[in-house]
Amino acid sequence: MKIEQVDWAHSDAAALRSRQRAEIAERYGTSDSEPGAAPSAVDMAAFFVAYEEGGSAVGCGGLRYLGEGVGEVKRMYVAPSCRGSGVALRILHELEGWASGQGWAGLRLETGDAQPDAIRFYTRSGYERIPNFGAYVGVTSSQCFEKLLAT
Repeated sequence: MKIEQVDWAHSDAAALRSRQRAEIAERYGTSDSEPGAAPSAVDMAAFFVAYEEGGSAVGCGGLRYLGEGVGEVKRMYVAPSCRGSGVALRILHELEGWASGQGWAGLRLETGDAQPDAIRFYTRSGYERIPNFGAYVGVTSSQCFEKLLAT
């Protein structure tokens, strides 16, 4: 497995984000379940894609800079056939390492109450529940987390 930093518009990144959004739409019953502005090429500081040995793109994740040394994890996704194999953790570690290398002090993220698997994953990965931040304030289905990074 290899993880590569790619441009937001890269075809593998776009395909994985499309699959992620389709899965989220199915879980929440709507294609418009994201509070706030959706991530874009303009506001993503970094985006990574995980590739299997044969070259198939199987996972992704990105970072949006929030300011004051804090970033937000966005568009984390792993293909269902690869879940439980450590791909998500490798992507998350790549994001954390990149953010730490930029001097960021911490990462935040939001996930929804219909994603208990994501909540378990982030909690096991050292993220702690925090009050909802930014566009997620007042959104009862949102759960926000944060992890401080070693710089």
